[in-house]
Amino acid sequence: MIALRWIMIIGVAGCCIARAGAQEQRHPKHDYPTAARADFVIGCLMEHEFKHDKLDQCACKIDVIADHLSYDEFDQANTILGVQRNGGMGRANDLFRDTPTAKSIMTRFHGAQADANQACK
Repeated sequence: MIALRWIMIIGVAGCCIARAGAQEQRHPKHDYPTAARADFVIGCLMEHEFKHDKLDQCACKIDVIADHLSYDEFDQANTILGVQRNGGMGRANDLFRDTPTAKSIMTRFHGAQADANQACK
């Protein structure tokens, strides 16, 4: 009986180690605060009706974006998107859409998103 218990424990441990080894550990170029990463993943999961099988895909996407953009650039892009979605305040909205800086950040952000969509299927 004791031998059978040890065989089961070793089998379960081996299974877990094999699964952990199969999952690729990604270390993106830029480090983002945990709260920002979690917020992105939660938003991504919301878009997919919180389907658990999309969790790895959403986590992959923020990693790919973090390979392309520093956290400051990512934060600026999210600020611009937030102002554009909420309508801004008249001419102030133009500053978040029409300036060369805003256009550059959004071009890079959309490029990072496209790469993430391709890499994280």
